[in-house]
Amino acid sequence: MHQALYRKWRPQTFDDVCGQEHITSILRYEAENHAFSHAYLFCGSRGTGKTTCAKILSKVINCEHPINGNPCCECSACRAIDSGAATDVLEMDAASNNGVDNIRDIRDEVVYSPSSLRYRVYIIDEVHMLSVSAFNALLKTLEEPPEHVVFILATTELQKLPATIISRCQRFDFRRISTETLMSRISYIAEKEQITLHPDAARMLAKLAQGGMRDAISLLELCAGGRREVTVEAVEESVGLSGRGAMLSTVEAVANKDYDTLFTQIAEIVRSSKDIGVFLQDLIAVYRDMLVIKTTKNAVSYLDLTDHEMMQLKEAADRFRKETLLYHCKLLEDAFFATQKNNSVKRVVVEMTLVRMCDEALDTSSEAMLSRIAQLEEQIAVGKITMIPTKSMPTEHIASPSTPVSEQTKSTDKVVPTPASQNKRVLRRMQNWMEVVERIGRSAPMEAGFIRAAHAFTQEDGTVIIRFDNGFSKDMMDKDESRDRLRAALSAVLRREVGDRMLVMEVVGSANDKPSVIDEIIEASEEN
Repeated sequence: MHQALYRKWRPQTFDDVCGQEHITSILRYEAENHAFSHAYLFCGSRGTGKTTCAKILSKVINCEHPINGNPCCECSACRAIDSGAATDVLEMDAASNNGVDNIRDIRDEVVYSPSSLRYRVYIIDEVHMLSVSAFNALLKTLEEPPEHVVFILATTELQKLPATIISRCQRFDFRRISTETLMSRISYIAEKEQITLHPDAARMLAKLAQGGMRDAISLLELCAGGRREVTVEAVEESVGLSGRGAMLSTVEAVANKDYDTLFTQIAEIVRSSKDIGVFLQDLIAVYRDMLVIKTTKNAVSYLDLTDHEMMQLKEAADRFRKETLLYHCKLLEDAFFATQKNNSVKRVVVEMTLVRMCDEALDTSSEAMLSRIAQLEEQIAVGKITMIPTKSMPTEHIASPSTPVSEQTKSTDKVVPTPASQNKRVLRRMQNWMEVVERIGRSAPMEAGFIRAAHAFTQEDGTVIIRFDNGFSKDMMDKDESRDRLRAALSAVLRREVGDRMLVMEVVGSANDKPSVIDEIIEASEEN
Protein backbone atom coordinates (compact mmCIF):
# COMPACT_ATOMS: atom_id res chain seq x y z
CA MET A 1 0.00 0.00 0.00
CA HIS A 2 1.30 3.46 -0.95
CA GLN A 3 2.43 5.61 1.95
CA ALA A 4 2.30 9.40 1.66
CA LEU A 5 5.71 11.03 1.48
CA TYR A 6 5.15 13.21 4.53
CA ARG A 7 4.49 10.04 6.58
CA LYS A 8 7.34 8.11 5.00
CA TRP A 9 9.83 10.90 5.75
CA ARG A 10 8.51 11.85 9.18
CA PRO A 11 11.52 12.45 11.51
CA GLN A 12 12.28 9.65 13.98
CA THR A 13 14.69 11.57 16.23
CA PHE A 14 15.05 15.16 17.41
CA ASP A 15 18.11 15.57 15.18
CA ASP A 16 15.93 14.95 12.11
CA VAL A 17 13.44 17.70 12.98
CA CYS A 18 14.03 20.75 10.78
CA GLY A 19 13.65 24.37 11.80
CA GLN A 20 12.76 23.85 15.47
CA GLU A 21 16.20 23.69 17.05
CA HIS A 22 15.12 26.02 19.90
CA ILE A 23 12.72 23.28 21.01
CA THR A 24 14.55 20.06 20.18
CA SER A 25 17.68 21.22 22.03
CA ILE A 26 15.70 21.61 25.28
CA LEU A 27 13.91 18.27 24.84
CA ARG A 28 17.25 16.52 24.20
CA TYR A 29 18.70 18.09 27.36
CA GLU A 30 15.75 16.87 29.42
CA ALA A 31 16.13 13.39 27.95
CA GLU A 32 19.86 13.27 28.68
CA ASN A 33 19.31 14.32 32.29
CA HIS A 34 16.09 12.39 32.70
CA ALA A 35 14.34 15.60 33.85
CA PHE A 36 11.00 15.26 32.12
CA SER A 37 8.04 17.49 32.89
CA HIS A 38 4.67 15.99 33.78
CA ALA A 39 2.87 18.01 31.07
CA TYR A 40 3.96 19.62 27.78
CA LEU A 41 2.10 22.07 25.55
CA PHE A 42 3.14 22.24 21.88
CA CYS A 43 1.56 25.17 20.02
CA GLY A 44 2.09 26.52 16.53
CA SER A 45 0.71 26.55 12.99
CA ARG A 46 -0.01 23.40 11.02
CA GLY A 47 2.78 21.21 9.70
CA THR A 48 5.55 22.63 11.88
CA GLY A 49 6.34 19.41 13.80
CA LYS A 50 4.13 19.41 16.91
CA THR A 51 2.78 15.86 16.57
CA THR A 52 6.14 14.60 15.30
CA CYS A 53 7.99 15.95 18.34
CA ALA A 54 5.27 14.55 20.61
CA LYS A 55 5.83 11.04 19.20
CA ILE A 56 9.62 11.35 19.43
CA LEU A 57 9.28 12.56 23.03
CA SER A 58 7.04 9.60 23.89
CA LYS A 59 9.75 7.30 22.51
CA VAL A 60 12.70 8.89 24.27
CA ILE A 61 10.82 8.87 27.58
CA ASN A 62 10.42 5.10 27.32
CA CYS A 63 13.60 4.28 25.33
CA GLU A 64 15.82 1.64 26.91
CA HIS A 65 19.04 2.99 25.35
CA PRO A 66 18.70 6.71 24.46
CA ILE A 67 21.57 8.22 22.43
CA ASN A 68 22.46 11.87 23.14
CA GLY A 69 18.88 12.69 24.06
CA ASN A 70 17.43 10.88 21.04
CA PRO A 71 15.55 7.56 21.00
CA CYS A 72 17.57 4.63 19.71
CA CYS A 73 14.65 3.47 17.53
CA GLU A 74 15.87 -0.13 17.93
CA CYS A 75 14.78 -1.26 21.40
CA SER A 76 11.47 -3.02 21.96
CA ALA A 77 9.85 0.10 23.40
CA CYS A 78 10.78 2.25 20.38
CA ARG A 79 9.64 -0.40 17.91
CA ALA A 80 6.35 -0.87 19.73
CA ILE A 81 5.62 2.85 19.71
CA ASP A 82 6.59 3.19 16.02
CA SER A 83 4.31 0.31 15.03
CA GLY A 84 1.42 1.61 17.13
CA ALA A 85 1.34 -1.53 19.27
CA ALA A 86 2.27 0.21 22.53
CA THR A 87 -0.88 0.40 24.65
CA ASP A 88 0.79 2.77 27.10
CA VAL A 89 1.10 5.55 24.49
CA LEU A 90 -2.36 6.85 23.70
CA GLU A 91 -2.92 9.45 20.97
CA MET A 92 -6.31 11.16 21.08
CA ASP A 93 -7.83 13.66 18.64
CA ALA A 94 -9.73 16.22 20.72
CA ALA A 95 -11.62 17.39 17.63
CA SER A 96 -13.70 14.18 17.67
CA ASN A 97 -13.25 13.21 21.35
CA ASN A 98 -13.97 16.48 23.08
CA GLY A 99 -16.57 15.45 25.64
CA VAL A 100 -16.18 15.32 29.39
CA ASP A 101 -16.66 11.54 29.33
CA ASN A 102 -13.52 11.09 27.23
CA ILE A 103 -11.45 13.00 29.77
CA ARG A 104 -13.04 11.13 32.66
CA ASP A 105 -11.91 7.88 31.06
CA ILE A 106 -8.34 9.23 31.01
CA ARG A 107 -8.63 10.41 34.60
CA ASP A 108 -9.75 6.92 35.70
CA GLU A 109 -6.94 5.21 33.74
CA VAL A 110 -3.97 7.23 35.00
CA VAL A 111 -4.06 5.58 38.43
CA TYR A 112 -2.95 2.28 36.89
CA SER A 113 0.71 1.55 36.22
CA PRO A 114 1.94 1.13 32.61
CA SER A 115 1.48 -2.38 31.27
CA SER A 116 4.78 -2.72 29.37
CA LEU A 117 6.58 0.64 29.19
CA ARG A 118 8.23 2.86 31.77
CA TYR A 119 5.76 5.74 31.37
CA ARG A 120 2.19 6.08 30.19
CA VAL A 121 2.01 8.96 27.69
CA TYR A 122 -1.16 10.75 26.61
CA ILE A 123 -0.89 12.78 23.38
CA ILE A 124 -3.98 15.02 22.95
CA ASP A 125 -3.99 16.68 19.54
CA GLU A 126 -6.02 19.85 18.81
CA VAL A 127 -6.62 20.18 22.54
CA HIS A 128 -8.35 23.56 22.08
CA MET A 129 -11.39 21.63 20.79
CA LEU A 130 -12.18 20.24 24.23
CA SER A 131 -15.39 21.46 25.84
CA VAL A 132 -15.41 23.61 28.97
CA SER A 133 -16.51 20.63 31.07
CA ALA A 134 -13.72 18.51 29.61
CA PHE A 135 -11.12 21.16 30.49
CA ASN A 136 -12.45 21.31 34.05
CA ALA A 137 -12.23 17.53 34.33
CA LEU A 138 -8.63 17.62 33.06
CA LEU A 139 -7.36 20.37 35.37
CA LYS A 140 -6.62 18.46 38.56
CA THR A 141 -5.16 15.44 36.79
CA LEU A 142 -2.98 17.67 34.63
CA GLU A 143 -1.62 19.52 37.64
CA GLU A 144 -0.73 16.50 39.79
CA PRO A 145 -0.64 13.33 37.67
CA PRO A 146 0.94 10.10 38.97
CA GLU A 147 4.72 9.86 38.51
CA HIS A 148 4.35 7.34 35.69
CA VAL A 149 2.13 9.59 33.51
CA VAL A 150 3.14 12.31 31.03
CA PHE A 151 0.70 14.53 29.11
CA ILE A 152 1.59 16.09 25.75
CA LEU A 153 -0.96 18.59 24.46
CA ALA A 154 -0.82 20.03 20.93
CA THR A 155 -2.82 22.93 19.50
CA THR A 156 -2.88 25.33 16.57
CA GLU A 157 -5.01 27.90 18.45
CA LEU A 158 -3.38 28.72 21.76
CA GLN A 159 -5.76 31.62 22.45
CA LYS A 160 -8.66 29.18 22.89
CA LEU A 161 -7.00 27.37 25.80
CA PRO A 162 -7.90 28.38 29.37
CA ALA A 163 -5.08 30.07 31.26
CA THR A 164 -5.41 27.40 33.94
CA ILE A 165 -4.41 24.73 31.42
CA ILE A 166 -1.49 26.72 29.97
CA SER A 167 -0.05 27.46 33.43
CA ARG A 168 0.13 23.75 34.26
CA CYS A 169 2.25 22.84 31.22
CA GLN A 170 5.76 23.38 29.94
CA ARG A 171 5.00 25.42 26.83
CA PHE A 172 6.87 25.27 23.51
CA ASP A 173 6.06 27.57 20.58
CA PHE A 174 6.74 26.02 17.17
CA ARG A 175 7.81 28.58 14.56
CA ARG A 176 7.04 28.61 10.86
CA ILE A 177 9.92 26.95 9.04
CA SER A 178 12.04 29.20 6.83
CA THR A 179 11.93 28.94 3.05
CA GLU A 180 15.59 27.91 2.84
CA THR A 181 15.06 25.06 5.34
CA LEU A 182 11.99 23.84 3.47
CA MET A 183 13.87 23.96 0.17
CA SER A 184 16.74 21.96 1.61
CA ARG A 185 14.45 19.28 3.04
CA ILE A 186 12.24 18.75 -0.02
CA SER A 187 15.32 18.72 -2.27
CA TYR A 188 16.80 15.98 -0.07
CA ILE A 189 13.56 13.98 -0.21
CA ALA A 190 13.31 14.45 -3.98
CA GLU A 191 16.84 13.14 -4.41
CA LYS A 192 16.14 10.07 -2.30
CA GLU A 193 12.85 9.43 -4.11
CA GLN A 194 14.55 9.94 -7.51
CA ILE A 195 12.36 12.93 -8.33
CA THR A 196 13.83 15.62 -10.60
CA LEU A 197 13.21 18.89 -8.75
CA HIS A 198 14.39 22.18 -10.25
CA PRO A 199 15.72 24.79 -7.79
CA ASP A 200 13.20 27.45 -8.85
CA ALA A 201 10.38 24.96 -8.42
CA ALA A 202 11.70 24.02 -4.97
CA ARG A 203 11.63 27.68 -3.94
CA MET A 204 8.09 28.05 -5.27
CA LEU A 205 6.92 24.97 -3.35
CA ALA A 206 8.57 26.26 -0.17
CA LYS A 207 6.82 29.63 -0.51
CA LEU A 208 3.45 27.98 -1.14
CA ALA A 209 3.87 25.87 2.01
CA GLN A 210 3.92 29.08 4.12
CA GLY A 211 6.24 27.64 6.74
CA GLY A 212 4.70 24.15 6.97
CA MET A 213 6.91 21.14 6.28
CA ARG A 214 3.98 18.78 5.76
CA ASP A 215 2.45 21.09 3.17
CA ALA A 216 5.77 21.41 1.34
CA ILE A 217 6.24 17.63 1.10
CA SER A 218 2.60 17.07 0.09
CA LEU A 219 2.93 19.67 -2.68
CA LEU A 220 6.11 17.98 -3.89
CA GLU A 221 4.31 14.65 -4.12
CA LEU A 222 1.39 16.29 -5.95
CA CYS A 223 3.58 17.99 -8.54
CA ALA A 224 5.70 14.86 -9.06
CA GLY A 225 2.68 12.73 -9.96
CA GLY A 226 3.49 10.37 -12.82
CA ARG A 227 7.20 10.74 -12.08
CA ARG A 228 7.43 13.88 -14.18
CA GLU A 229 10.02 16.60 -13.66
CA VAL A 230 8.98 19.19 -11.10
CA THR A 231 9.47 22.51 -12.85
CA VAL A 232 8.00 25.94 -12.24
CA GLU A 233 5.48 25.31 -15.01
CA ALA A 234 4.50 21.96 -13.46
CA VAL A 235 3.95 23.60 -10.07
CA GLU A 236 1.82 26.36 -11.60
CA GLU A 237 -0.24 23.80 -13.51
CA SER A 238 -0.74 21.48 -10.53
CA VAL A 239 -1.59 24.16 -7.97
CA GLY A 240 -3.50 26.44 -10.33
CA LEU A 241 -1.19 29.44 -10.07
CA SER A 242 -1.01 32.17 -12.68
CA GLY A 243 2.72 32.71 -12.21
CA ARG A 244 4.59 35.76 -10.97
CA GLY A 245 5.17 36.92 -14.53
CA ALA A 246 1.42 37.02 -15.14
CA MET A 247 0.91 38.95 -11.90
CA LEU A 248 3.48 41.56 -12.87
CA SER A 249 1.84 41.77 -16.30
CA THR A 250 -1.48 42.48 -14.56
CA VAL A 251 0.12 45.18 -12.42
CA GLU A 252 1.67 46.74 -15.54
CA ALA A 253 -1.70 46.70 -17.30
CA VAL A 254 -3.34 48.44 -14.31
CA ALA A 255 -0.64 51.12 -14.33
CA ASN A 256 -1.10 51.65 -18.08
CA LYS A 257 -4.92 51.48 -17.86
CA ASP A 258 -4.74 48.72 -20.45
CA TYR A 259 -8.25 47.28 -20.21
CA ASP A 260 -7.82 44.92 -23.16
CA THR A 261 -4.91 43.11 -21.48
CA LEU A 262 -6.79 42.82 -18.19
CA PHE A 263 -9.93 41.34 -19.75
CA THR A 264 -7.79 38.99 -21.85
CA GLN A 265 -5.99 37.70 -18.74
CA ILE A 266 -9.26 37.01 -16.91
CA ALA A 267 -10.64 35.23 -19.98
CA GLU A 268 -7.53 33.01 -20.14
CA ILE A 269 -7.89 32.13 -16.45
CA VAL A 270 -11.51 31.12 -16.95
CA ARG A 271 -10.72 29.08 -20.08
CA SER A 272 -7.87 27.25 -18.32
CA SER A 273 -10.16 26.36 -15.37
CA LYS A 274 -7.82 28.05 -12.92
CA ASP A 275 -9.27 29.37 -9.69
CA ILE A 276 -9.96 33.11 -9.81
CA GLY A 277 -9.68 33.14 -6.01
CA VAL A 278 -6.08 31.92 -6.31
CA PHE A 279 -5.45 34.66 -8.90
CA LEU A 280 -6.69 37.28 -6.42
CA GLN A 281 -4.52 35.85 -3.64
CA ASP A 282 -1.44 35.95 -5.87
CA LEU A 283 -2.21 39.53 -6.92
CA ILE A 284 -2.70 40.61 -3.31
CA ALA A 285 0.67 39.03 -2.45
CA VAL A 286 2.38 41.03 -5.22
CA TYR A 287 0.78 44.25 -4.02
CA ARG A 288 1.88 43.47 -0.47
CA ASP A 289 5.46 43.04 -1.69
CA MET A 290 5.28 46.36 -3.58
CA LEU A 291 3.94 48.08 -0.45
CA VAL A 292 6.88 46.69 1.56
CA ILE A 293 9.31 48.04 -1.04
CA LYS A 294 7.56 51.40 -1.02
CA THR A 295 7.48 51.84 2.77
CA THR A 296 10.66 50.20 4.11
CA LYS A 297 14.35 50.97 3.71
CA ASN A 298 15.53 47.36 3.75
CA ALA A 299 12.84 45.48 1.82
CA VAL A 300 15.22 42.61 0.97
CA SER A 301 15.14 41.37 4.57
CA TYR A 302 11.33 41.17 4.53
CA LEU A 303 10.82 39.66 1.07
CA ASP A 304 11.81 36.16 0.04
CA LEU A 305 12.69 36.99 -3.55
CA THR A 306 15.56 36.45 -5.94
CA ASP A 307 17.58 39.43 -7.18
CA HIS A 308 15.82 39.36 -10.54
CA GLU A 309 12.37 39.21 -8.90
CA MET A 310 13.31 42.07 -6.58
CA MET A 311 14.39 44.22 -9.53
CA GLN A 312 11.15 43.52 -11.39
CA LEU A 313 9.07 44.32 -8.33
CA LYS A 314 10.91 47.60 -7.70
CA GLU A 315 10.23 48.69 -11.27
CA ALA A 316 6.55 47.89 -10.83
CA ALA A 317 6.34 49.64 -7.44
CA ASP A 318 7.83 52.81 -8.93
CA ARG A 319 4.70 53.14 -11.06
CA PHE A 320 2.48 53.72 -8.02
CA ARG A 321 2.25 55.93 -4.94
CA LYS A 322 1.75 54.45 -1.47
CA GLU A 323 -1.79 55.80 -1.32
CA THR A 324 -2.64 54.11 -4.61
CA LEU A 325 -1.17 50.79 -3.47
CA LEU A 326 -3.28 50.92 -0.30
CA TYR A 327 -6.36 51.75 -2.36
CA HIS A 328 -5.72 48.82 -4.71
CA CYS A 329 -5.12 46.45 -1.77
CA LYS A 330 -8.49 47.46 -0.28
CA LEU A 331 -10.26 46.80 -3.59
CA LEU A 332 -8.58 43.39 -3.99
CA GLU A 333 -9.38 42.42 -0.41
CA ASP A 334 -13.06 43.31 -0.87
CA ALA A 335 -13.13 41.40 -4.15
CA PHE A 336 -11.59 38.32 -2.54
CA PHE A 337 -14.19 38.18 0.22
CA ALA A 338 -16.97 38.79 -2.32
CA THR A 339 -15.83 35.84 -4.44
CA GLN A 340 -15.79 33.61 -1.37
CA LYS A 341 -19.47 34.29 -0.76
CA ASN A 342 -20.73 33.71 -4.30
CA ASN A 343 -18.90 31.52 -6.81
CA SER A 344 -21.20 32.38 -9.70
CA VAL A 345 -20.07 36.01 -9.96
CA LYS A 346 -16.33 35.57 -9.46
CA ARG A 347 -15.41 36.66 -12.98
CA VAL A 348 -17.64 39.76 -12.88
CA VAL A 349 -16.33 40.82 -9.47
CA VAL A 350 -12.68 40.53 -10.54
CA GLU A 351 -13.23 42.35 -13.84
CA MET A 352 -15.08 45.21 -12.13
CA THR A 353 -12.35 45.44 -9.50
CA LEU A 354 -9.57 45.69 -12.07
CA VAL A 355 -11.46 48.41 -13.96
CA ARG A 356 -11.90 50.42 -10.75
CA MET A 357 -8.19 49.97 -9.99
CA CYS A 358 -7.37 51.61 -13.33
CA ASP A 359 -9.41 54.75 -12.66
CA GLU A 360 -9.86 56.16 -9.14
CA ALA A 361 -12.52 58.57 -10.44
CA LEU A 362 -14.91 55.60 -10.70
CA ASP A 363 -14.85 55.15 -6.93
CA THR A 364 -16.02 57.57 -4.23
CA SER A 365 -14.45 55.76 -1.28
CA SER A 366 -12.03 57.53 1.04
CA GLU A 367 -9.17 55.34 -0.21
CA ALA A 368 -9.83 56.40 -3.83
CA MET A 369 -10.02 60.07 -2.85
CA LEU A 370 -6.76 59.74 -0.92
CA SER A 371 -5.07 58.31 -4.01
CA ARG A 372 -6.38 61.14 -6.20
CA ILE A 373 -5.31 63.80 -3.70
CA ALA A 374 -1.83 62.26 -3.53
CA GLN A 375 -1.64 62.48 -7.32
CA LEU A 376 -2.51 66.19 -7.18
CA GLU A 377 0.01 66.89 -4.41
CA GLU A 378 2.71 65.20 -6.48
CA GLN A 379 1.85 67.28 -9.55
CA ILE A 380 1.78 70.51 -7.52
CA ALA A 381 5.16 69.65 -5.98
CA VAL A 382 6.81 69.24 -9.38
CA GLY A 383 5.19 72.41 -10.73
CA LYS A 384 2.73 70.85 -13.16
CA ILE A 385 -0.13 72.80 -11.53
CA THR A 386 0.24 76.51 -10.70
CA MET A 387 -2.99 78.53 -11.08
CA ILE A 388 -6.26 76.83 -11.93
CA PRO A 389 -9.38 78.92 -12.64
CA THR A 390 -12.68 77.20 -11.87
CA LYS A 391 -15.39 76.89 -14.50
CA SER A 392 -18.29 77.86 -12.27
CA MET A 393 -16.68 80.91 -10.59
CA PRO A 394 -14.48 83.80 -11.77
CA THR A 395 -11.50 82.89 -9.57
CA GLU A 396 -10.58 80.55 -6.76
CA HIS A 397 -7.64 81.19 -4.49
CA ILE A 398 -5.39 78.15 -4.94
CA ALA A 399 -1.78 78.35 -3.85
CA SER A 400 0.88 78.53 -6.52
CA PRO A 401 4.40 77.16 -5.94
CA SER A 402 5.73 80.66 -6.76
CA THR A 403 3.50 82.41 -4.22
CA PRO A 404 5.08 83.26 -0.83
CA VAL A 405 4.07 80.90 1.95
CA SER A 406 2.48 83.71 3.95
CA GLU A 407 0.11 84.49 1.04
CA GLN A 408 -0.79 80.91 0.25
CA THR A 409 -4.13 79.37 1.19
CA LYS A 410 -3.99 75.83 2.55
CA SER A 411 -5.29 73.15 0.22
CA THR A 412 -7.62 71.93 2.98
CA ASP A 413 -9.01 75.44 3.54
CA LYS A 414 -9.80 76.90 0.12
CA VAL A 415 -11.38 80.36 0.02
CA VAL A 416 -14.38 80.33 -2.33
CA PRO A 417 -16.06 83.63 -3.30
CA THR A 418 -19.85 83.66 -3.00
CA PRO A 419 -22.33 84.73 -5.69
CA ALA A 420 -22.58 88.42 -6.60
CA SER A 421 -25.59 88.97 -4.39
CA GLN A 422 -23.53 88.09 -1.33
CA ASN A 423 -20.10 89.51 -2.14
CA LYS A 424 -19.52 90.53 1.47
CA ARG A 425 -19.36 86.92 2.62
CA VAL A 426 -16.12 84.94 2.40
CA LEU A 427 -16.74 81.18 2.57
CA ARG A 428 -14.30 78.36 3.13
CA ARG A 429 -15.11 74.96 1.69
CA MET A 430 -15.65 72.23 4.32
CA GLN A 431 -13.32 69.41 3.27
CA ASN A 432 -14.65 66.72 5.65
CA TRP A 433 -18.24 67.06 4.45
CA MET A 434 -18.46 63.41 3.36
CA GLU A 435 -17.74 62.34 6.94
CA VAL A 436 -20.87 64.24 7.95
CA VAL A 437 -22.81 62.44 5.21
CA GLU A 438 -21.55 59.06 6.44
CA ARG A 439 -22.54 59.82 10.04
CA ILE A 440 -26.08 60.76 9.03
CA GLY A 441 -26.30 57.73 6.75
CA ARG A 442 -25.88 55.38 9.72
CA SER A 443 -29.20 56.43 11.25
CA ALA A 444 -31.04 58.08 8.32
CA PRO A 445 -29.92 56.74 4.92
CA MET A 446 -32.62 58.70 3.04
CA GLU A 447 -31.42 62.01 4.49
CA ALA A 448 -27.86 61.12 3.56
CA GLY A 449 -29.06 60.84 -0.03
CA PHE A 450 -30.47 64.36 0.09
CA ILE A 451 -27.22 65.94 1.32
CA ARG A 452 -24.70 63.78 -0.55
CA ALA A 453 -24.72 66.09 -3.60
CA ALA A 454 -24.77 69.26 -1.50
CA HIS A 455 -21.73 71.43 -0.73
CA ALA A 456 -20.80 72.74 2.71
CA PHE A 457 -18.98 75.98 3.56
CA THR A 458 -18.01 77.77 6.78
CA GLN A 459 -17.79 81.49 7.56
CA GLU A 460 -15.32 83.24 9.82
CA ASP A 461 -17.99 83.52 12.54
CA GLY A 462 -18.46 79.73 12.54
CA THR A 463 -21.69 79.64 10.55
CA VAL A 464 -22.11 76.52 8.39
CA ILE A 465 -23.78 77.06 5.02
CA ILE A 466 -25.18 74.06 3.13
CA ARG A 467 -25.87 74.61 -0.56
CA PHE A 468 -28.33 72.29 -2.30
CA ASP A 469 -28.79 71.92 -6.04
CA ASN A 470 -32.58 71.67 -5.73
CA GLY A 471 -35.29 73.00 -3.46
CA PHE A 472 -36.78 69.58 -2.66
CA SER A 473 -33.62 68.32 -0.93
CA LYS A 474 -33.37 71.58 1.04
CA ASP A 475 -37.00 71.38 2.17
CA MET A 476 -36.59 67.75 3.29
CA MET A 477 -33.49 68.60 5.36
CA ASP A 478 -34.99 71.82 6.78
CA LYS A 479 -37.37 69.86 9.01
CA ASP A 480 -36.72 69.93 12.76
CA GLU A 481 -35.58 66.31 13.20
CA SER A 482 -33.42 66.44 10.08
CA ARG A 483 -31.82 69.72 11.13
CA ASP A 484 -31.07 68.30 14.58
CA ARG A 485 -29.37 65.24 13.09
CA LEU A 486 -27.40 67.43 10.70
CA ARG A 487 -26.30 69.79 13.49
CA ALA A 488 -25.25 66.82 15.68
CA ALA A 489 -23.14 65.36 12.85
CA LEU A 490 -21.57 68.74 12.09
CA SER A 491 -20.76 69.30 15.76
CA ALA A 492 -19.07 65.89 15.99
CA VAL A 493 -16.99 66.39 12.83
CA LEU A 494 -16.05 70.05 13.47
CA ARG A 495 -15.50 69.34 17.19
CA ARG A 496 -17.53 72.37 18.24
CA GLU A 497 -21.19 73.05 18.86
CA VAL A 498 -23.17 74.12 15.82
CA GLY A 499 -26.32 75.90 17.03
CA ASP A 500 -29.52 76.16 15.09
CA ARG A 501 -28.82 79.77 14.11
CA MET A 502 -25.36 78.77 12.87
CA LEU A 503 -26.81 76.38 10.26
CA VAL A 504 -27.95 78.02 7.01
CA MET A 505 -29.40 76.13 4.03
CA GLU A 506 -29.47 77.56 0.51
CA VAL A 507 -30.36 76.50 -3.01
CA VAL A 508 -27.73 77.49 -5.60
CA GLY A 509 -27.81 76.61 -9.31
CA SER A 510 -27.80 73.08 -10.75
CA ALA A 511 -25.38 70.35 -9.72
CA ASN A 512 -24.88 69.43 -13.36
CA ASP A 513 -23.42 72.87 -14.04
CA LYS A 514 -21.05 72.77 -11.08
CA PRO A 515 -18.45 70.03 -11.11
CA SER A 516 -16.68 69.32 -7.83
CA VAL A 517 -13.46 71.22 -7.15
CA ILE A 518 -11.30 68.09 -7.10
CA ASP A 519 -12.74 66.97 -10.46
CA GLU A 520 -11.93 70.37 -11.94
CA ILE A 521 -8.36 70.24 -10.64
CA ILE A 522 -7.83 66.68 -11.90
CA GLU A 523 -9.24 67.62 -15.30
CA ALA A 524 -6.96 70.66 -15.48
CA SER A 525 -3.92 68.60 -14.41
CA GLU A 526 -4.63 66.02 -17.09
CA GLU A 527 -4.83 68.77 -19.70
CA ASN A 528 -1.43 70.09 -18.55
